[in-house]
Amino acid sequence: MEKILLGIDALEFLKKEGFSILESRITISEETAASHAKEIGFPVTLKISSKTIIHKTEFNGVKTLLLNEKEVKSAFNEIVHTFNVLGRARDLDGIIVQETGKGLEFIVGVYMDRQFGHVIMFGQGGIYVEASKDVSFRPIPITRKDAKAMMEELDVWKIITSPRQKKINPAMIEDFLLKISEFVEKNKMIEEMDLNPVFISEKINICDARIKICEENR
Repeated sequence: MEKILLGIDALEFLKKEGFSILESRITISEETAASHAKEIGFPVTLKISSKTIIHKTEFNGVKTLLLNEKEVKSAFNEIVHTFNVLGRARDLDGIIVQETGKGLEFIVGVYMDRQFGHVIMFGQGGIYVEASKDVSFRPIPITRKDAKAMMEELDVWKIITSPRQKKINPAMIEDFLLKISEFVEKNKMIEEMDLNPVFISEKINICDARIKICEENR
């Protein structure tokens, strides 16, 4: 039996497993969205929650750097209006109010390979991940040496280690990749996992996630 965790469900699952996520809340009300935003702290991001739409930006389903309650309400109504016009209101489960991420954007992926078993991917993330293709791979489990090598293989490694960039500690990324590897080792039922983006600066926060679980893999 397979199931897929998306959005809030996936983030809450990871939070319970000890991973740091951007504070996120879901609502179907503009007033509640504004209230959530005030509690989280501005700026915030609004994005759609949908089981049928994966690429949110293609449907104008993400609004960033909202600075006050008025902007949150306006963005909320704009998203709802867009989906009504497109005739896809039923695809909208709600709207997520989320803390705005800080730092460089990365992607961490896990998938099942027929030859190697679980494989971990790490690289540049965000909406341009498919265009940049700046990623590296290793079979799970990985060692600290593997995690370091994965970073060094990336073009973005030059930015991570730049003297101008003093917020990112490479050892922190190594720890994070090792934690992902150990997490998957303990949870064999995870067939695929896509964390994108993962914001990395002084700390690491997961912004969005998609997790495919196959109970038969336990």
